[in-house]
Amino acid sequence: MKKVAVIMGSDSDLPVVAPAVKQLKELEIETEVRVISAHRTPKQAQEFSESAIKNGFGVIIAAAGMAAHLGGVLAASTTLPVIGIPCSAKVLDGMDAMLATVMMPPGIPVAGVGVNASKNAALLAAEILAVADDKLMDKLIKMRKDMADAVVEKDKAVQEKIKEI
Repeated sequence: MKKVAVIMGSDSDLPVVAPAVKQLKELEIETEVRVISAHRTPKQAQEFSESAIKNGFGVIIAAAGMAAHLGGVLAASTTLPVIGIPCSAKVLDGMDAMLATVMMPPGIPVAGVGVNASKNAALLAAEILAVADDKLMDKLIKMRKDMADAVVEKDKAVQEKIKEI
């Protein structure tokens, strides 16, 4: 199975990406986590994405706040899918990062998830990899069924509580 790279622009993004790393580990997807800045280490970012296919990656997740150019910088040097996680900052609550993540020029796409929504980024990465991996697809199908079953159980509990009102 291909690996997933989780790249954050700053070590301060670690609390945001931690749920993604946990989800990927639960799905038994090999994950490499790095701090690479689009602005402070642009050569390192380019070198990472240029060699990502050769190094066995199938998807890159890029978490960044404020200007949030990391996803686009990484996407510019690879044809691998790049998923951007806009991180909330003290200014504009992540809306600036959201726009920087999704407003890419034609030909250099970056998929985007919600602000700080790293678990969804991990699941999207897993779904991309699962297209070519039946075992992973089965895990994702079971996960969805378990979520649906949990909602059905919660509905039953609410229906019982409603009777008491």
